[in-house]
Amino acid sequence: MFGRAPLKTSNSTRFYEVLGISVTATQEELKKAYRKAAIKNHPDKGGDPEKFKEISQAYEVLSDPEKRELYDQFGEDALKEGMMGGGGTTHNPFDIFESFFGSGGSPFGGRSSRGGHSQRRGDDVVHPLKVSLEDLYNGTTKKLSLARNVLCSKCKGKGSKTGASSRCAACQGSGMKVSIRQLGPGMIQQMQHVCPDCKGSGEVIHEKDKCPQCKGRKVMQDKKMLEVHIEKGMQNGQKITFQGEADEAPDTQTGDIVFVLQQKEHPKFKRKGDDLFVERTLTLTEALCGFHFALSHLDGRQLLIKTIPGEIIKPGQYKAISDEGMPHYQRPFMRGMLYIHFSINFPESGTLTTEQLEIIEDVLPQRSLDELTDMELDECEDTTLLDVNIDDEMRRKQQQQQHEAYEEEEDDYNGGPRAQCAQQ
Repeated sequence: MFGRAPLKTSNSTRFYEVLGISVTATQEELKKAYRKAAIKNHPDKGGDPEKFKEISQAYEVLSDPEKRELYDQFGEDALKEGMMGGGGTTHNPFDIFESFFGSGGSPFGGRSSRGGHSQRRGDDVVHPLKVSLEDLYNGTTKKLSLARNVLCSKCKGKGSKTGASSRCAACQGSGMKVSIRQLGPGMIQQMQHVCPDCKGSGEVIHEKDKCPQCKGRKVMQDKKMLEVHIEKGMQNGQKITFQGEADEAPDTQTGDIVFVLQQKEHPKFKRKGDDLFVERTLTLTEALCGFHFALSHLDGRQLLIKTIPGEIIKPGQYKAISDEGMPHYQRPFMRGMLYIHFSINFPESGTLTTEQLEIIEDVLPQRSLDELTDMELDECEDTTLLDVNIDDEMRRKQQQQQHEAYEEEEDDYNGGPRAQCAQQ
């Protein structure tokens, strides 16, 4: 790209290897490689600071056409003479990182790592919120009072009267301590835990200098009233987020409070997406002769449900009513379907008289009876139909089969090994 093939001297390819690119890589390929390597090895992400410094140095040289030209021809020695011996300036690797990613500094959500201090993001606080199907149908607002930590108003989250603090001697300011436990000969276990002296802050405040309001804790407990707006058509499991309303902490970006909707079971309606389902049992007379009844909807309206005269409802049949299902989320004027599932309750006992049978036979389709002669009827054996519960019957037979199989195993065990056929 510079009008010549780069020279591959003994020390003029290491920067390319650090970034994982070829010596003929374009500027676009160089930027992509640096971005990938920098994010992977950034100290905020748990990477090696020395490795990150090496990556930044390689990018600083190869992204500058003049420096790259010099590096390709004469290697790193020429750069040391030209950049440091000639009055040039060296750059903090975080300066390069910030100029590449923008003034926001780190792509990990925190502030720049300049000076070794990064702002982590606080944890989100998740609360389940039980709601009724009526709440999701009509929409509602719930007021909830929550306790949370806020920065002390007196010391502004410093924990001390003057804002002064000293580095924790127990953890050397890291906020973490490492303990080593020997598990056996040549085997050790290394564990990292929060420093008990500074509670992970890396600093300690002298007792006489502690803030009188928060006692050096830097935060105070506060109660906040939140209004949770539940919109029409929201779903079970949907989240409502209040950004930056979780616990506050020094040098920490405040997390969110998240409410997760949990729909309570409804005694009448079942929901599937934007559709509603309801069960209705009819008598045999209603199924054959027609019916009408009032259905109380989720908003208190009374829907008149009726059949056309002469219409017969079959067992298990569904009927649907348009635009009486759930409102569509954020489009509440559009609604799903309301489905009614019918079951038929046949008479449990009693017999019909001959006159009643004749009337029913005149109205209903004719019975299909096998044509049998008197001689054929005489040859048939008479039977009696019994009332049974098929589930109980199948369960009883299964238990009987298991009992018989157990008895067979007992017989085989008591009888000893079976006789073997003699070898001929």
